[in-house]
Amino acid sequence: MSRELWKGNEAIAEAAVRAGLEAYFGYPITPQTEILEYLSRRMPKLGRAFLQAESELGAINMVYGAACTGARVMSSSSSPGVSLMMEGLSYIAGTEVPAVLVNVMRGGPGLGNIAPAQGDYNQAVHGGGHGDYPRIVLAPASVQEAIDLMALSFDLAEKYRMITMLILDGSVGQMMEPAEMPEMRSPNRKKFDWATDGALNRDRRVLSSIYLDPLAEEQTNFRLMQRWKEVMANEVRYKEYFLEDAEIVIVGFGTAGRVSLSAVRAARERGIKVGLLRPVTVSPFPYEVLDRLTGQARTFLVVEMNTGQMLEDVRLAVRGRVPVAFYGRTGGVVPFPDEILDEIQRINTEPVSAEADPRQSWLDRMTAIKA
Repeated sequence: MSRELWKGNEAIAEAAVRAGLEAYFGYPITPQTEILEYLSRRMPKLGRAFLQAESELGAINMVYGAACTGARVMSSSSSPGVSLMMEGLSYIAGTEVPAVLVNVMRGGPGLGNIAPAQGDYNQAVHGGGHGDYPRIVLAPASVQEAIDLMALSFDLAEKYRMITMLILDGSVGQMMEPAEMPEMRSPNRKKFDWATDGALNRDRRVLSSIYLDPLAEEQTNFRLMQRWKEVMANEVRYKEYFLEDAEIVIVGFGTAGRVSLSAVRAARERGIKVGLLRPVTVSPFPYEVLDRLTGQARTFLVVEMNTGQMLEDVRLAVRGRVPVAFYGRTGGVVPFPDEILDEIQRINTEPVSAEADPRQSWLDRMTAIKA
């Protein structure tokens, strides 16, 4: 296959089609609307289902219904739209059916703006709809990685009967890069022993997220957690850069990780022993890798396009054994490599206190700069 120039959102849409997407339900919202627009043309030509719903609430409940039949189904939206889908996502999780959701994140909270951000990390990884349920969350940093993870997301959703989310900021969704598409897969329906795909020659199947008996609901939660243990054991993905001798370890996902890599290379040219860990699965999170790196690093620097959401997962992994610093831009502002390079140089010359609150230290510095 040859490489072609693809826009991130359109690449995600085509990758979903080639992964066997059978039905798409969505609603337009910037900066992800190109996914919906692309599929509105592509899906009908292939005889597959496309429907622009009346709202995000309608879209996610259509996804729920199609998922119960065992179809490969997805929706996509951006931050405020995903917030509206939370109830439906909880129903999907409670019913234990596979579904895929793409969130092209924008500035917030509230309606915010249409600029790229990473403020939905907590929503995707720790929050979401009501109740106890895990979900797989993948975070690409390039158009090619988004294509690759789009195909993987359907496989993981079906393997573990759970929601798989692809979270990327608007930069990845809107940028154009050379990328290679996978071969087209046949959308032939798999036969699942739980799917409501017609009961002419078998007993009826009923799928629901309602368990009126608390003990039955508890057993469902136990079942979800046992399945999540399998995910944590087998599906952690990450990228390592210059970590062999790194004394300063940067942790960043998506665009923040990509920008950090440029800063790491510049710092290396200055003789600073710094490396980068870029989580690809932010759920499950690479806790064990960070635990291992704690034995060699003297400082961790978390870089995000929010006010420090993944920061808490890094601190949980480090458990106070090594100082953790933080640098973030928020509200739709993308950090420049020079900003992160300045932070690396500061950390390299000024010891970071393990007792200091990394978020407060960052806020104090940012406030002083703006003043």
